[in-house]
Amino acid sequence: IIENGCPFVRSSPHSRNQYNQRRLNLDINLSLGSIDMTEPPSKKIKLPKAAKVKNKLPAEVQITAEQLLREANAKQLEKTAPPPKQKITNKYELQAYQLQKRKEFEDNLRKNRTVLSHWLKYAKWEESQQEYARARSIYERALDNDHRNITIWLKYAEMEMRLRQVNHARNIWDRAVTLLPRASQFWFKYTYMEEMLDNVAGARQVFERWMQWEPEEQAWLSYIKMELRYKEVERARAIYERFVQVHPLVKNWVRFAKFERAQGSVARSRQVYEQAVEFYGESLMEEELFIAFGKFEESCKEYDRARVIYKYALDHISKEDARELFKVYTQFEKKFGDRSGIENVIISKRRFQYEEEVKANPMNYDAWFDLIRLVEEETPVEQVREVYERAISNVPPSQEKRFWRRYIYLWIYYALYEELTAGDVDRTRQVYKACIELLPHKKFTFAKVWIMYAHFEVRQKDLTSARKILGSALGHCPKPKVYKSYIEMELQLREFDRCRKLYEKFLEHSPSNCSIWIKYSELESILGDTDRSRAIYELAVEQPVMDMPEVLWKSYIDFEIELDEFDRVRSLYRRLLERTQHVKVWISLAKFEENQEQYEACRSVFQEASEMVRREGSEQRVMLLEAWRDFETAHGDPDSQERVKRKLPKKVKKRRKIQLEDGSEGGWEEYWDYIFPEDDASAPGLKLLELAKQWKRRQLVSDSDSEESSGESDRESDREQPKVLQHLDQDSSNSD
Repeated sequence: IIENGCPFVRSSPHSRNQYNQRRLNLDINLSLGSIDMTEPPSKKIKLPKAAKVKNKLPAEVQITAEQLLREANAKQLEKTAPPPKQKITNKYELQAYQLQKRKEFEDNLRKNRTVLSHWLKYAKWEESQQEYARARSIYERALDNDHRNITIWLKYAEMEMRLRQVNHARNIWDRAVTLLPRASQFWFKYTYMEEMLDNVAGARQVFERWMQWEPEEQAWLSYIKMELRYKEVERARAIYERFVQVHPLVKNWVRFAKFERAQGSVARSRQVYEQAVEFYGESLMEEELFIAFGKFEESCKEYDRARVIYKYALDHISKEDARELFKVYTQFEKKFGDRSGIENVIISKRRFQYEEEVKANPMNYDAWFDLIRLVEEETPVEQVREVYERAISNVPPSQEKRFWRRYIYLWIYYALYEELTAGDVDRTRQVYKACIELLPHKKFTFAKVWIMYAHFEVRQKDLTSARKILGSALGHCPKPKVYKSYIEMELQLREFDRCRKLYEKFLEHSPSNCSIWIKYSELESILGDTDRSRAIYELAVEQPVMDMPEVLWKSYIDFEIELDEFDRVRSLYRRLLERTQHVKVWISLAKFEENQEQYEACRSVFQEASEMVRREGSEQRVMLLEAWRDFETAHGDPDSQERVKRKLPKKVKKRRKIQLEDGSEGGWEEYWDYIFPEDDASAPGLKLLELAKQWKRRQLVSDSDSEESSGESDRESDREQPKVLQHLDQDSSNSD
C-alpha cells in the first residue's frame, strides 16, 4: 500500500486463483499507465458532451486566452481530481512500482541534469525506500555533477546523520570543508555534530582547522563560546588574543576587555585596553575605544584615570571625529567633576564649534572674533597668539574696502591684546607696523589704525613718534578724522600754534567743511582773540560753496549775540536775507527782535516777511503767519491780533490729475490746499464755496416743509444747482 509516498507490503489470504486474477488486472492497469483500486476496472468514465456552437460570428467583446485562464483560476472552475491511492500487496508489485519511479527520475535527470530538485527528490525517494546505498550513489552522482553546490553536501550529510552513520557523516564533512573551506555552514554543522557526540577534542580540532583560514568574526566567537561552555577560560583567552590580531576592530578589543572583566580580572581588562591604544597608535586613534576605556575606568570608580583618558583622546583625535567623545566627557564632568571642570568642557565644546566654522569658511571673521574671545579667557598667551596669527593670515582677496572692514578689527584686537593683556610693548608696535604695511593706501586706508597707533605711542610717552605717525597718516590719507584726532592731541598738549597750523592745513584740504571753520573760530574765541575769530567767520561766509551754510551762519550769529553786538547781528541777518529768502530766516530775525523786546521792529519784520514770502509756497506762508499769530497773542493788542487772523488762510480740499511715469493719466487724487484772503484770484472761489454751502442748507430745510412747498423749492434748487455746479467746476479747473 502506498500512503504519503511510503510503500509497504501486506500479506493477503486470497487463494491462488484470486491472486492470478488480480495479477492480470494489475498488468492491464500498468499498461494503461494508472492504478486505481477504488473503482472496478470495467467502469467507464463519462465525459461531458461538447456544446455545439450555433452562431459562429465573432463576438463583439473579444476575450483572450490569458483572461480565460485567469478567470478560471480565480473561480476555480477546473477541479483537479485527487491523486489515486495505490495498494501494493506483494514484492512483485513493489518492484514494478520502484522500477517505474526510478525510470521517471532517470528520465528527468537525462532531460536536465542541472536542476537540483530532481537529484534531491530522487535521493529522498530512495531513502524512503530504505535503499541507502542507492541514495548515496545518487548524492555522489550529484556531487560529480556540481560539487560546489552547498545544498547537496548539506542534504547528504544530514541523511547520514539521520541514519546515525557517524563515520560516513565525518567523511562527508571532511570532504566538504576541504573543497569549500569558505562555506561557514559546513564548519558550523561539522563542529555541532562533534559536540553533540561529546567529542570535544574533535570539535576543537575542527575549529583549529577552521581558524587557519582566518574566517569571519562569528566563527571566532563560536569557538570562544564552545570553550567557555566547558570552562576552558585560558583557551578562550588565547583564542581572543589571536582573534583581535586577525580582526583588529575596536568592538573586538572591547569584547576582549569585557570578557576579562566578566572573569573578575580588572587588571587584565585594563591591560587589554592599553594594548588596544598601543596597537592603534596616535595616527589611527578611534573614538569608540576611548569612550569604552573611559566608561570602564568610571565603572571601576577610577575617576582621575577616566578624566586623563578623555583629555588625552580629545587632544589627539581630530575635532570632527570626536563629537560623541565630547558628549560623553561632558556627561562625565557633570556627574563627577567640579565647576571648573564643567566649564572647561563647555569651553572646549564651543571652541570645537568655532574651529569647525572657521575651517569651513576662513573668511568668516565673526567666527574668528568668537573664537578669539573664547581662547583669551583661560588660554596661555602663546596659544592666543597662534589663533591671532591664523586669523590675520586670511587676508581678503579683493582690494575693496567693504571686504576689509571686519578684517581690520582682527589687527586692532591683536594689538590691544598684546598691549593690555600680554604687556609686550615691542610686539604691539610690530603688530601696528605690520598692519599699516599691509593696507593698500593708494586705494583706501583706515584712519582708526593710524590714530590708535599714535595714541599707543603717546601712552609710551613718545610724542615725537606719535606726531610722525599722524603726519604720515595725513600724507597717505588726509581724512577729517585724522585731522581732528591730531588737533585734539595738540590741544590736550596745549600746543596752540600747532593747532592753528593744522586747522589751516585742514581748511586748505576741505574749505567747504563748515564744522572746521566753526571749530577754528571757537578755538580762537576760547583763546580770547575775538577779532581773529570774527575774521575766520568772515572768510567762511565768503566761501562760494559750503556743505551746511545755515549751520555756519547760525554759529556766526550766536557768536555775535554772545558778544552783545546786536547791530552786527542785524547786519548779519540782512546779509543772509540777501542770499536767501527762506521763511525760517525771517522767523529767526523776528524772534531775535522779540528777545530784545523790540516789538515794533519784530512786527515790521513780520510784515516785510509776509510781503516777501507771498511769492513762495503756501506752506512757508502758513508757517510765517502762525509764528506772527503766536507773537501777537503774546505781545499784541486785539486789533493787531484781528488783523493777523484775517490774514490766516482757509484749508480746502481740491483734486488734480495723476500723471504716471509713462505719461498716461492715472485718474484723480484729492489734496489739501490753502486759500489766502489777500489773494484776489481766490476771492471768486470763496464766494462759490459760500453759495454751495447756502444751497446745501436750503436742501436740508426743504425736507421739513410741506409737499407742495417742497416741490416748488426742489424746482428752484434744481434751477440753481446747475449754475452753482458750473461755477464749482470752473473753480476746480482753474485750481488744476
